[in-house]
Amino acid sequence: MTQTIAPRVRTLVLLILAVAGALLAGAAPVSAHAALTGSDPAQGAVVDTAPSQVSLTFSEPIAVGDDSVRVLDPKGERVDKGDPASPSGTTYSVRLVSGLPDGTYTVAYQVVSADSHPVAGAFTFSIGAPSETTVSVSAQGSDDGLVGWLYGFGRYVSYAGFVVLAGGAAFVLACWAPGARVRAVQRLVVSGWLALTAATLGLLMLRGSYTTSGKVGDVFDLELLGDVLQTKTGAALVSRLLLLAAAALFIAVLFGAYARTADAVEPDRDAEDDGGDDDEGPDKRDLTFGLALGGTVVAAGLAASWAMSEHASQGLQAGVAMPVDVVHLLAVAAWLGGLTALLVSLYRAPVETPVGRDAVRRFSRLAFGSVVTLAVTGVYQSWRQLGSWSAFTDTRYGQLLLVKIALVAVMVAVAFLSRRWTQRLADARVSEAAEEAERTEATERAEEAVRAEATVRAEEAVRAEATKRAEEEKQPAGTGPAEASGASEVSEASMAVEPPKASGASDASDAEKAEAGQDSVRAAQLARQRAAAEAARQKRLRDADPNRFGLRRSVLAEAGVAVVLLAVTTVLTQTEPGRTEQDARAATAASSSASATGQGSGAVSLTMPFDTGGKSGKGVVSIDLDPAQAGDNALHVYVEGPDGTPVDVPEVKIALTLAAQNIGPLPVAPDHVTTGHWSASRVQIPMAGDWKVEVTVRTSDIDQVTVSKNAQIG
Repeated sequence: MTQTIAPRVRTLVLLILAVAGALLAGAAPVSAHAALTGSDPAQGAVVDTAPSQVSLTFSEPIAVGDDSVRVLDPKGERVDKGDPASPSGTTYSVRLVSGLPDGTYTVAYQVVSADSHPVAGAFTFSIGAPSETTVSVSAQGSDDGLVGWLYGFGRYVSYAGFVVLAGGAAFVLACWAPGARVRAVQRLVVSGWLALTAATLGLLMLRGSYTTSGKVGDVFDLELLGDVLQTKTGAALVSRLLLLAAAALFIAVLFGAYARTADAVEPDRDAEDDGGDDDEGPDKRDLTFGLALGGTVVAAGLAASWAMSEHASQGLQAGVAMPVDVVHLLAVAAWLGGLTALLVSLYRAPVETPVGRDAVRRFSRLAFGSVVTLAVTGVYQSWRQLGSWSAFTDTRYGQLLLVKIALVAVMVAVAFLSRRWTQRLADARVSEAAEEAERTEATERAEEAVRAEATVRAEEAVRAEATKRAEEEKQPAGTGPAEASGASEVSEASMAVEPPKASGASDASDAEKAEAGQDSVRAAQLARQRAAAEAARQKRLRDADPNRFGLRRSVLAEAGVAVVLLAVTTVLTQTEPGRTEQDARAATAASSSASATGQGSGAVSLTMPFDTGGKSGKGVVSIDLDPAQAGDNALHVYVEGPDGTPVDVPEVKIALTLAAQNIGPLPVAPDHVTTGHWSASRVQIPMAGDWKVEVTVRTSDIDQVTVSKNAQIG
């Protein structure tokens, strides 16, 4: 039966890996998590006079370098000067040379979002009138191509390594202690550690090229590596390597001292004897507790290296999201990693140490707790990353999340089948035990009957012997001397023959010893052959068990779905969150509809998405300032919902600040004009400069947010 299973297993594994590879191959083009939500000048805008700077506004803070923002004239020459500056939290600007001629200019940007993913793009604006341009900005970012694919694959391997490492160790400690001395389980956990370590080193080397040029030759650039070590992601990767050193010590103790203590434990305790901890010594309990505590701390630290540098570290409620993300990752590892360890144990555990029903039951309880934890933390993460029900179907992040939820549901259904097979295996064991008890009782009865019959026969033999002796004593007395004379002759003959026998005693002794040695060798060989034959017989019986065979198949199916699920999760972490994607769409829609509503008619127009976090708390606020000069100005405020329709909010406040001259904030209280429109006249701006415009939007009694952008006045 094993020979027929193996090809199916190989085919299934290859199919699963192909699906996972296809998912990973499609992940690279969607790895931007910060989105460009606005610019000044706006994309495609035509301005009358040359601006003194170009400003870009993103949905979250970003990291910029010397060449992160470039402005190119129609001939492809750079017209920006100095390094990009960040006058406000999410707005970044670069100054332009003076006296720019009319024509079409290209703004190209390549930055790194706060959750560690590269963001690249380009747009154009024109001075005076549009013109032809020789600039051709490639649509391919640094995260595309070979380096981007390798980085995505490294992320998948790192997730898989963590799951196998943490989940395999948890399976041994919580479910099946004898697994610590099973070679297949040891190799699995060590392979997880090696995969995670190698992937982390690879990600550290690839990071510099991944976020800048995307060239393979820059992978070994030590200057880029030094820059990476200065970033949050670089610090997280280095911390992960240090924690992996502690994990190596944990593995050594788990498969060393702990494995030796597990030798004395029964491979499979009965359900009634599940409280076997009482039989363990204090040293064993202390070692188990220490490994469990230390392993949990190391695993939580490894999970935190992802939580502190990716999605959870940015956006709403980051202080809550990061520990929730750690718990989520630990639950994933306990479920999927434990499942992998169970699968390996079912197929590769030796005959003398089989995985019993109690170990499967313990893992079933562990998996159930993990699924409940995943459900609770997943609901919170979904709300945080999506923000609305429509994002499930309108954004790529939401669509991938639906696929992930469906895969989890399939795994839970298959796990239910595994529980049924486990129960059948337990029932079969109980019936086998009852049959064995009946066979033992029958054997004992047969042996007792044989002993009784042997006793009767022995008594009859004794009586027959006594009768024979009595008859011999009654024979005539004359027969005695003749028998005595014959006996003496026989004795003399035996004495005459004895000396030759004594002279060959040593040769006979050596022959007996040689024969005895050969017998012991043959006996040892025979014992080994019998042991091998018995092991093979036990394996055949175990493989032929329909309940165990069904359990193997269901666990294998679970593991197959888990591989695809892990691939989808990896792609999900590289995809722009639905909340961010919808904010960017709302800002674009507001900009495109500005001419129809009268927005954007001022000398300076600013568009800023907002999210107060409450019900109906998302939208876009636009500011028009005319003539945007020192002195009196007219200010108009427009508020729209995510669908671009004007909406009213309880309160809108404006504040103007010129940080370079320590002026402000100057408050402005606009008057409500009509639905979604507020205005203020004679707004005094004392002097020209780069002014920060802050808008506070309140959507309920407790929900409000302040967004800002910079505007050049004068």
